[in-house]
Amino acid sequence: QVQLVESGGGLVQPGGSLTLSCAASGYAFRADVMGWYRQAPGKQRELVAISTISGSTNYVDSVKGRFTISGDNTKNTVYLQMNSLKPEDAAVYYCYASSIHSGAYWGQGTQVTVSS
Repeated sequence: QVQLVESGGGLVQPGGSLTLSCAASGYAFRADVMGWYRQAPGKQRELVAISTISGSTNYVDSVKGRFTISGDNTKNTVYLQMNSLKPEDAAVYYCYASSIHSGAYWGQGTQVTVSS
């Protein structure tokens, strides 16, 4: 069974920074894609940033220039450095990992609150 464990959420003031971390574990699991989604109350879950084993990354337009995804798909770790946070970034952030051999998996979610 593959498990994704997230950490790093919390309360931050507008303009502040947070770093989210995620580690995936599971026998013989090797992620092809890892990333982060978020879901705010009353809204659909949306892609925030994704990273592939080939090294490519993709971001939702609203976070470009402020968020940076990093990590190592071969080690099943992914991070999301979030700078210049805005109130509209507040949401539950979910780690995502997928493998063509094992399927797709989600973390339990970590709350990010942006408020003064």
